[in-house]
Amino acid sequence: MSDALDDIDALIEQAVGADRDPYPEFARRRRDSPLVAEAGFGGFFLYTVYRYADVERVLRDAETFSSRVYAPAIGAVLGPSFLQMDGVEHQRKRAVVGGAFRRSLIAGWEDTLIAPTVHQLIDAFTPRGRAELVREFTIRFPIRIIARILGIPSDDYDRFARLSIQLINIAGDIQQGLTASRALGEYFSGILAERRRAPEDDVISMLASAEVDGEPMLDEEIFGFLRLLLPAGAETTYRLLGNLLFGLLTHPDQLDAVRDDRSLLARAIEEALRWESPVQFVSREPVTDVVIAGRHVPAGGHISCAIGSANHDEAVFNDPESFDIFRAPAPHLAFAEGPHRCLGEHLARVETTIAMNALLDRLVDIRLEAGDTDPHVQGFAFRSPTSLPVRFARS
Repeated sequence: MSDALDDIDALIEQAVGADRDPYPEFARRRRDSPLVAEAGFGGFFLYTVYRYADVERVLRDAETFSSRVYAPAIGAVLGPSFLQMDGVEHQRKRAVVGGAFRRSLIAGWEDTLIAPTVHQLIDAFTPRGRAELVREFTIRFPIRIIARILGIPSDDYDRFARLSIQLINIAGDIQQGLTASRALGEYFSGILAERRRAPEDDVISMLASAEVDGEPMLDEEIFGFLRLLLPAGAETTYRLLGNLLFGLLTHPDQLDAVRDDRSLLARAIEEALRWESPVQFVSREPVTDVVIAGRHVPAGGHISCAIGSANHDEAVFNDPESFDIFRAPAPHLAFAEGPHRCLGEHLARVETTIAMNALLDRLVDIRLEAGDTDPHVQGFAFRSPTSLPVRFARS
């Protein structure tokens, strides 16, 4: 990927947002108002749940809490996808692309795609002895991977990366998201036509020949799948890897422990997911009147599950504000739960594991060097660091 992403700084800032520390407010909500009802746009009420038990209940009970709530807004941007579907329809449509993320297939990419991409990016900055890892690594690496998996030509990676970031930022700029969605649809249309003529080993070719209930998928359905795979296959890894690096770089003793004992890396990844969950909120809509946290929520209400708050719930996690890879394991909700659990979670873990091992192997004595900057994790709906300036021994 070239340096053509000259506006990447603005895109990163837009896609993250400025909220630096939502956790004190989350803690107050869990203690005083575990369900908050607020008037939303268009006259509907938004019911936000903050405690782990309530969030887990909503996410697991897909029969009571529907995902159709996504259709009016996100569906308008992404197009039709299983994100906004329930029941059998959701299962059948998800299964179409689920094959692209199965463990056996991802294992085949580890040495042929993921590791070479990691080392190619690291090669570009190791001679300097310094790097800004967000712009030079964490955001570029997973977008390259998902682009290759989808079947995007390498010459188009920069354009694809820019449109991907703009699409992902639909919460921050809906008009920009709609523009990016249309541009991606037009772009995918050309590639889809090519793959129908000459299939290749990629997801677009797979979707071009896929059938649901014996019927071929419509073009717009395919485009909806492809747009959805951007956050599922790229954004989760980008934010997870950045949050993990920030956690370890700001806790050098834990960084040293992971470097010396790579078996700790899996625990570090799960702690990063809990400590700074990349996606902070997931929405659902009750199909019948329900009671949550002792309060009535009517059918058709818009429920927002505060995953970031649930993953800091003192009832489940001891000293939840601390980054601690040695804490007693407890299941976090960073990838949501239930039938809509994140499709790309295994890919995110594999990519992060390979990337971290390569960085620890090649960037000797790596350390955060802020200089005049102020590296930190920020964002409200999505969280990750906007910069990770580091120094290390030159190679």
